This record gives sequence, structure tokens and C-alpha cells, in this order.
Amino acid sequence: MLKYLFLGVLMIFAVSEWNVLQALVFVGSFLFIFSLGGGFHFNNLSLGLGVDWVSYILILLSFWIVALVVKSSQKISDTYNFEILFLFTCVALLVSLIMTFCCTDYLLFYICFESSLIPTLILILGWGYQPERVQAGIYMLFYTLFGSLPLLVSFLLMYSVNGSLTFNLAAACSSVGFVSFIWYFCTFFAFAVKLPMFTVHLWLPKAHVEAPVSGSMVLAGVLLKLGGYGMIRVSSMFLGVGREMSFGWLSLGLMGGSIVSVMCLRQTDMKALIAYSSVAHMGLVLCGLMLFSLVGVGGAVVVMVGHGLCSSCLFCLTNMVYERVGSRSMSVSKGLLSFMPSMSLWWFLLSAGNMAAPPTLNLLGEINLIMGVVSWSKSCFLGVACLSFFSAAYTLYMFSTSQHGKYFSSLFSCCSGQVREYLVLMLHWLPLNMVILNQVCYYMCS
Repeated sequence: MLKYLFLGVLMIFAVSEWNVLQALVFVGSFLFIFSLGGGFHFNNLSLGLGVDWVSYILILLSFWIVALVVKSSQKISDTYNFEILFLFTCVALLVSLIMTFCCTDYLLFYICFESSLIPTLILILGWGYQPERVQAGIYMLFYTLFGSLPLLVSFLLMYSVNGSLTFNLAAACSSVGFVSFIWYFCTFFAFAVKLPMFTVHLWLPKAHVEAPVSGSMVLAGVLLKLGGYGMIRVSSMFLGVGREMSFGWLSLGLMGGSIVSVMCLRQTDMKALIAYSSVAHMGLVLCGLMLFSLVGVGGAVVVMVGHGLCSSCLFCLTNMVYERVGSRSMSVSKGLLSFMPSMSLWWFLLSAGNMAAPPTLNLLGEINLIMGVVSWSKSCFLGVACLSFFSAAYTLYMFSTSQHGKYFSSLFSCCSGQVREYLVLMLHWLPLNMVILNQVCYYMCS
């Protein structure tokens, strides 16, 4: 595991060469694919670092998304907008994410978990579009820090009780009582903010709207997955309280996801709509993680990966429209089917992925989540049905409003897309639709 961490550190010395750094990140992702093909039980342990199947998937996703972030931010290099500092920030973010997903100690995990906030804040404040990016950065900073201090206190208390902070060695808190409930809430609240859970999600739309394309892609692609990953790591510590709180988490996830889905139907900003849709998807992921079952956790991980690829690509598409039209408002940037006909195919493919149409990873994950939630309690069927229906509704609303109609009268001619942009879209779409073949072959062979 250390060799991939060293690879991330060595990328710092290539920040002066844009194309070289792109190639290094892509090569690192391919090397990581072929190096750990065996079974995962925190193998390759070294200096408190190791991977299992969840962290392996998320590290690979981090490599891939950061490589596509650099590829899609070519305009920063063309305009000489502090491109070396931008590359350094991306590499620092990648190293912090690799450390977060491969560490096996709770305290080290906390440090790396919080350190990923700093490069993201620099991306938003340094390369954002409008003066309101300062307010968006403050929202993100204080929402995250508000939950981080109770998490640190929880880990220190865990060490005083168990004498160890190593994953799977710290003893579980199986008792159910008021103290256990407070301890459980302090531990999970930081991850719920990062997920983000409904009621603590307001920082996400603000951050997305003001962030550059790189910040939006990283937020949607990887950083939202830190909350789910943290819940997976600490849920085994609170089995007793977790079982008692499952109904509350599932109710909040389904109800919040349905409410946010309805809110998506009245959005006029493309990035705000995609950001709110991320909250709706993460509501279903929260339900799967709180089921304490293999079907729920497996489905949640698959949805997290599928959402990371699909939502990141949608933000990339929105940025391509913004660079040509000069606005993200759907009342201004409508009629794109006539204005950019070649790009409309990608809008259709990614909209289909966002509503979990076959053959995307989102479909596989949502099938597992729906089966897990409904088998846990049949009373959750109505919430799942509302969430799935409105998810398709706001996706169709986004596609029809942006692609159909008469385009803005001040637009006369435009390039329908560059080869670099189509390459970025293809590299998002291929894993989203081809990885599902692995599961299909597994079921056919078994």
C-alpha cells in the first residue's frame, strides 16, 4: 500500500507539467487495478495502512476522478490561472483521500478525513466564479467542523475505554442507554454532515454552485463518499444502539430524499439541481448503510460509486454549457439540442444513468437497496416508491428543459465539443456502464 502513497507524493514533483501529471494519475489508477486482485481482509498491512474491498474501490475511484478533474480543467492551463498551484492542490487532495481510505487507525483516519477539507476549500476559494464563493466556503467549513469535534472526543473516549483505536480490534459498545446514545450520535453526526444527510445538507448546494468544475467533480465524485465510508467503519462499534436507531435513520433518509427530490423540480440552476439530486441519492445510501446487512452495505457502496461517476460527469457537462452560453440558468441555456446536437447524446446517456436506467451501476445498487429496505420493513415501500418516482421526474425535467425549446436569441454559432471534452465524458461513462458486466458474469457463473 505504501508504494501507491509514495506515487501520490511523487506526483508533487510533476506539478509543473500538466500533461505529465495527467498521465501519472491515470497510470497510478491502472496499476492499482491490477495489483490487488486477490481477497481483501486488510491485506498488505504496513505502518497502519491496508485495504479491504470497500477502501480498494474508493481509492480507485479517487485516482480516476482526480485524473478526470485535471483533464477537464484544461482552461486553467490555457489561461495560466495559477496552474501549478491548482495541480499541487489536486495532488494534495488525492494523497489525503488515499490516506483516508487505507489507514487502519481511527485517529489517523480522523486526521486524514478532516485534512481533505483544506484542498477542497482552496479549490472553491481560489478558482470559484463569483464573490459568493467565500460564503459558500464558510458554510462548508463550519458545517463540517461543527460535527468534527464531537467525533474527535468520541475517538479519544473509545481509546480510554478499549485501549486501542485499530479497526476491528476496538471492542464494540453493545449496551443500550442514554450515554451510549450520546456517544453514538457524536460519532455518526460528523459522517452524516459529510454524506450529507437531509437537515444538514445546505452547505452542499452552496458549495457546488460557487465551486469551479474541478471542485464540483471532486465533491460529487469522492468527498461525499467519505461520510458513507466513515459510517461503514464505525457502525460495527455500536451494534446495540444502531439496531435501535435504524428506524429513525431509514425514516429520515426516505422522507428527506423525497422532499429534496420535490425541491429539485423547482430549481432553475443546473448545478443546484444536480447538487440537490446528490442529497436525494445519499438519502437512499444512508438507508442501506443503516440496515446492518450485506445487501444494504453492498448496494450503498455500488450506488456511491455509480453516483460519483454519473454526478461528476453531469457537472462536467454543465461546465461545458456554461463556458459556451455564459449562464447555468435553464431558462437561458435551453434548446441545447439545436445549439449543441452532438453533446445532447451525452446529456441523454448521463440523465439515464442518473435515474438508474439499465445498464448502469446505479440500477444494480438501487435494486439491492430497494430489496434490503423493503425486506427490512414493508412500511418503507411507499417512501422508496416516492423517492424512485421523483428521481426520474427531476431527471426528465432537467433533460427536457435544457435540451428542448428555442435557444437564447443572442447565441449564433458555437463549437459543439472538443475531442478532450468527449474523452472526459467517455471516461466517465464507460466505467459507469461496463463495470456492471462483472456482476452479470458473476451471477451467470454461479
